[in-house]
Amino acid sequence: MAANNKPNKLAFLSMPAPASYVAGLGRGASGFTTRSDIGPAREGPSAEVIAEAQARRGEEPEVDPDQFQDPDNEYGLFAGTTYEADDEEADKIYEMVDQNMDARRRVRREARENEELAKHRAERPKIQQQFADLKRRLAQVTDEEWEGIPEVGNLTRKKRKKDERSFVVSDSVIVGDRARTEYETSLDSHQQSTGGFETPADNGTLTNFAEMSQARDKILSLKLDQVSGTATSGLQTSIDPKGYLTSLDSVVLKTDAEIGDIKRARMLFDSLVKSNPKHAPGWIAAARLEEHAGRMVAARKLIKAGCDQCQKSEDIWLEAARLHNNDDAKVILASAVQHVGQSVKIWMAASDLEHDVKAKKRVLRKALEHIPNSVRLWKETVNLESSAQDARILLSRAVEVIPQSVELWLALARLESPDKAKAVLNKARKAIPTSHEIWIAAGRLLEQEAYAAEKTEEQRDKELATVDKTIEAGVRELRRHQVLLTREQWLKEAERCENEGAIRTCEAIIKATVAMDVEEEDRLDTWTGDAEVAEAKGTIGVSRAILAYALRVFPDKKGLWRKAADLEKAHGTRQSLNDILERAVHHCPQAEVLWLMWAKEKWLAGDVPAAREVLERAFVANSESEQIWLAAVKLEAENGELGVAKELLVRARTVADTERIWMKSAVFERQQGQLSNALETLATAIKKYPKFAKLYMIQGQIHQQRKDVAAARASYAAGIKACPKDVNLWILASRLEEADNKSIKARALLDKARLANPGNDVLWAEAVGVEERSGGAAQAKTVLARGLQECPASGLLWSMAIWTEPRPTRKARSADALRKAGNDPWVLCSVARLFWAERKIEQARRWFDRAVAASEQPADTWGDIWAWWLKFERQHGTKEQQEEVVKKAVAAEPRYGPTWQPIAKDVANIRKSRKEILELTAEALH
Repeated sequence: MAANNKPNKLAFLSMPAPASYVAGLGRGASGFTTRSDIGPAREGPSAEVIAEAQARRGEEPEVDPDQFQDPDNEYGLFAGTTYEADDEEADKIYEMVDQNMDARRRVRREARENEELAKHRAERPKIQQQFADLKRRLAQVTDEEWEGIPEVGNLTRKKRKKDERSFVVSDSVIVGDRARTEYETSLDSHQQSTGGFETPADNGTLTNFAEMSQARDKILSLKLDQVSGTATSGLQTSIDPKGYLTSLDSVVLKTDAEIGDIKRARMLFDSLVKSNPKHAPGWIAAARLEEHAGRMVAARKLIKAGCDQCQKSEDIWLEAARLHNNDDAKVILASAVQHVGQSVKIWMAASDLEHDVKAKKRVLRKALEHIPNSVRLWKETVNLESSAQDARILLSRAVEVIPQSVELWLALARLESPDKAKAVLNKARKAIPTSHEIWIAAGRLLEQEAYAAEKTEEQRDKELATVDKTIEAGVRELRRHQVLLTREQWLKEAERCENEGAIRTCEAIIKATVAMDVEEEDRLDTWTGDAEVAEAKGTIGVSRAILAYALRVFPDKKGLWRKAADLEKAHGTRQSLNDILERAVHHCPQAEVLWLMWAKEKWLAGDVPAAREVLERAFVANSESEQIWLAAVKLEAENGELGVAKELLVRARTVADTERIWMKSAVFERQQGQLSNALETLATAIKKYPKFAKLYMIQGQIHQQRKDVAAARASYAAGIKACPKDVNLWILASRLEEADNKSIKARALLDKARLANPGNDVLWAEAVGVEERSGGAAQAKTVLARGLQECPASGLLWSMAIWTEPRPTRKARSADALRKAGNDPWVLCSVARLFWAERKIEQARRWFDRAVAASEQPADTWGDIWAWWLKFERQHGTKEQQEEVVKKAVAAEPRYGPTWQPIAKDVANIRKSRKEILELTAEALH
């Protein structure tokens, strides 16, 4: 009983399956049903049943997206509402907030990504980065090391599999290869009878090699005959049989493309000459094509045919003559003159073919019979004459035949004597009244006569005056005949006359024409500009003549006199300069600079009494002139007349009471060692002129010379208070404190100076110098950087910045300086010194030359740059180059420079010349 009550575990197998059961669905398999499972028309499980079954299995039911859709609103819950401006503004605000938040996060995100990327690159660098140092070292590998690198070979350490396949070779190949090395040593009967080999071919034909050899020799013989010109043309040429094979080396081989181009061009030219046989350029082009292709015989044939077709074309006859040798060309040109006897080119070509002068003359005279009005033929004929008499006869005949040729008239006039030349030029003037060359030639003839013989000065001047009259009359006659040359054309004619040595004719042309087409108010500027242009071109006579004419019109313009004096000083003689200055002071007696120039030239010439006389005359005209008084004092002091110089200074303080005269008085007394008198003079001068900064400077320097630091400090302080804008006073006060071992006070003074004078590069440079002298190189660099920020275009500061850099970066710093400071002389001098340090001598010399030439004020005044150049030439230049630099520097009269000025103003060097000061400055530079 108990056993019957136990539940049967397999009873479920007889139970009916659930309504929604699908076999294998619970195990993830796709179940299947058959017709027997579902019956004839059984419905599937309902949605509720499926949901209940999924709930039992723990699956979430699928949610219908349209479940919560409003049936009255097809697109959304708020689709029917109106999108107003408030909604748009709110959306923009939300979008802006999202963008700002994203941007804020993006900075942190990008920084984190870059950090992670750098860390990743550091841990796992690229192969390219791992071998970067090795790549850089490859630049140091020499050619021998490259060639010594062994071959790589096989580095895979794997044995290569050999191809052991074999193929069967046919018997015919083996037999053919065996017969290839065999030689036939006997002739059969047919070969002996014919003298050649009988070779069967595919088409059954036989090749006779003996006949081929004979044909080759015949072809070579024909080619030789063609080249020698005996085959068809009948024109003999010479050929060198021995050098023929050698000349073959010079034959240019044509490529296939070039040969194709030649063939196409040949077809085109052939069509051209056939369609238009009277067109000479077509024949010439076809012949040149054949010449280019190396077929001279064909080219000659073509050009001969062209000559037959175009007998009136001179170009085709000339081309035919060019393509033939000398003898054949003579025959061709002889035939040409029968058809085109009026062609000058053909007659000239025929003359050029002749090597004998007599034959040339014969050809040209024959040509003149056909073309008597050809100027070229007459000129060539005259040039062949060896005697002047024969040439004169020919030119006489030429001007009769061609009276309108100016060249022939002028040539005849040159061959005649002066008297006959005048008659020839008169005839020429009547025959050609519109020629200005004849009038100029007449003026030159008169000038030549004036200087030809021994004559007195009065006679020569009288004859030279006729030159001016002749040119003036010529200009009038040309205007009367409506020949209106422009002012620029006349100036060019004047320049040509000067270049050919006719100076007086040049001056006459300038006098007669320089005022043409110039407005009255523009005359001075125009003439000054013309004189400067002429001087730049090197035509000094033209420039001198223009200035002389301008001075006659404007005799009271001292600027014009100054230009004329400068011109004579640069290009004239001492006497001409003296004459100009004498005339200048006569017309402009109030021009102090002209008096001073005249006195200085007298002094430089060694004529001190004449210089005193000039200054005395200057005193009469300018009694209160400060410059003339000081010039007189300097003249007496330099010549040892110290008592006279002192007396002049005393009188000058009374007559011309100016601040510079008081200053020069104090300087003179200081130079004489009279320091107490100098201080008294300065005290009086300061009371009179409290705003003149140089008085305080000299006073402070005298106190400093007497070791009275407190008095010097008081002088500089008073000067700074009275003249706070004077930079030199601040610098002297700073250097006084620095010399007294008070660098802190020196810095403070320079700081105050920069506040009073903002943007001054000299003060910044002095501040940098203070830091360098006190041993603070880093602080000096900082001050220099601040100075460059305030004065970015200062060449002085940039030059200092170049030398504060280490050697490898100086070149880059100099490039920055050139870009920022431009054409500044200090920067150019620093660049020259860099080239000097690199031993690039020629580049350094060129940059020194640029440095002394570049300026805003004249750069020649910078004595330090001249001294650097002299120091360079002493190390690398020749004796002549050193002397040239010294000569230029003395002529430039340098006055400024941080090293030059203390040396030049030192009392111990007061009597020394500029050359000596230059040498001392060059020695002091380091």
